[in-house]
Amino acid sequence: MIGCESFINQPILQYTNEIRSAVLVMHGDAAHSCYFGKDAYADMVKDSKYTDNKELLIIPGASHTDLYDGGGKDAIPFDKLQSFFEEYLK
Repeated sequence: MIGCESFINQPILQYTNEIRSAVLVMHGDAAHSCYFGKDAYADMVKDSKYTDNKELLIIPGASHTDLYDGGGKDAIPFDKLQSFFEEYLK
């Protein structure tokens, strides 16, 4: 499932460390909001007993645009996405 990040600014974020489902946060390190993905991930795993299936994936040199359409740079790590889904979406 792909979520809507606009909701991440709402107070509901205070409960992210209770998420039991697998979560892969993926951001390009050249994206202006990369800090936001890093912060959201940190909040999600802080004081959580459900961290084994959480992962932060930072793509070097990629912006949001690169991750939307590949940007001709092969920025989207499809092999990593596939292995994450295969492991946690059984």
